Amino acid sequence: MNKLELARLEINKCDEEMIKLFKRRMDAVREVILYKIENNLEIFDLKREEEIIKRNVESLNNSELEKYYRDFFNSILRVSKEYQADIRKAIK
Repeated sequence: MNKLELARLEINKCDEEMIKLFKRRMDAVREVILYKIENNLEIFDLKREEEIIKRNVESLNNSELEKYYRDFFNSILRVSKEYQADIRKAIK
């Protein structure tokens, strides 16, 4: 295998792991919205999102990737909020 094929193989392995983690995360997001519905809480919590991003960027510990990670994680948060909104609509 050449370097390109090896890199793509590594990307495929990462994608497989990310699928598992995505499902696990979305299961937890489902539990969050069910709690929020029961307790009449809003989906969006700016303070919580800022804390999550700050903590994760610090854990990343790579200034070269920080901008891209922020974009990546903001996408995750957007999808999570959309999923919560869809669940809330389905329940009401």
